[in-house]
Amino acid sequence: MDMGLNSKTALVTGSSKGIGKAIAIELAKEGVNVLINGRNYDEVEQAVNEIKAGFPDTSPQNATADIVNIEQREALFAKHPSIDILINNAGIYEIMPYEEVDDEIWENYFRTNVLAANGLSKLYLPQMLKKNYGRIIFIASEEAIMPSGQMPQYCMTKSMLLSLSKSLSKLTIGTEVTVNSIMPGPTLSENVYQIIDGMYSNENMSFSEKEKGFMTTNIPQSEIQRFIKPIEIGRLATFLCSPYASAFKGSPIRMDGGMVPTIF
Repeated sequence: MDMGLNSKTALVTGSSKGIGKAIAIELAKEGVNVLINGRNYDEVEQAVNEIKAGFPDTSPQNATADIVNIEQREALFAKHPSIDILINNAGIYEIMPYEEVDDEIWENYFRTNVLAANGLSKLYLPQMLKKNYGRIIFIASEEAIMPSGQMPQYCMTKSMLLSLSKSLSKLTIGTEVTVNSIMPGPTLSENVYQIIDGMYSNENMSFSEKEKGFMTTNIPQSEIQRFIKPIEIGRLATFLCSPYASAFKGSPIRMDGGMVPTIF
């Protein structure tokens, strides 16, 4: 299906691996010129080369920057002042006991998961409104509405992104600019794969068997009983970026594999 995104330009933060990279690849499949972002130049360049080789009709670019740093964030905007799509994906997470989360950690999570995304949105939203077209997507989490209690500093920031998305959407009334958020459930990123594989390293099991064992024991509330694949989130994000999703405004869209037990 042609998503009508050919020759659009998208900045995907945190896209040298994981969910961000999957989103960038799915956008490139639709002819989007993706700006690959991360803090490590070599990792970003590797992702750029991979996407260029896979989708030679597109023009992926290296957009290395630490977007938490205000100066680097503004320099990135100065280099790429006009984009059609902004995917605020970059973020940090770690399971931590509440009593160990000091003020410095709280502030770091706020700066990294919220202020960086807000800063880029503040830079790019005005030009999207001016040309009457654009897409901004925040990658949140099911933890935003169903905190597990294992990482309160992370849950707080993801809840904030839902509120920020809804607030910014109010500024797009009457335009073809949309602001939405995606709430993925547990996702099989590279780090998660290594963790699960390592947990059962002494067992003669396939990864799918390890995955099933982990889900049964640790995440029994999941209805799909497997990790969500990054490509699945990439496909959803690509649809939301397309003209076919123009009626989604300020929407928190769940892709949690049935984790959240409530209707709303």
